[in-house]
Amino acid sequence: MTPHDDTAVPAGFERLKRGGPYMAGLGSLYCKREDGKITIAMRVAEQHTNMRGIVHGGMLASLADSSLGLGLALSCDNRHSFVTVNLSTDFLDAARPGDWIEAEINIGRIGSRVAFADCVLMAGERRVLRASGVFAVMKPLTAAQLDAGY
Repeated sequence: MTPHDDTAVPAGFERLKRGGPYMAGLGSLYCKREDGKITIAMRVAEQHTNMRGIVHGGMLASLADSSLGLGLALSCDNRHSFVTVNLSTDFLDAARPGDWIEAEINIGRIGSRVAFADCVLMAGERRVLRASGVFAVMKPLTAAQLDAGY
């Protein structure tokens, strides 16, 4: 199974062509919207591991950061884009190759200049990471940027 393998995606998730070139290089992102909640997810693979064979903390932080920004953008129907001002993370457990990681996103507030959101990364029933972020509210992305996967 590769990180771009759509065959092992849980029901309800759809491929999300967003996240920019950096996240595209790490693997496919998926989104599920259910009962007003946004969940961003991906399958982690061997390429995401550190020398101990567990998923690298920087990879998990990148997933959390991107998920929060995407969650904010999706929650306002892309009327704004967001850039990270501050990201706080706490690593709670290890993730391993093959894990399906879900970022359960909570939108705190979207103001005119800053936005707040937090998430928990879950691998099944295991809480792997919690993160909270502050984001600058920016102009919406252009249609060309959205088509390019930003």
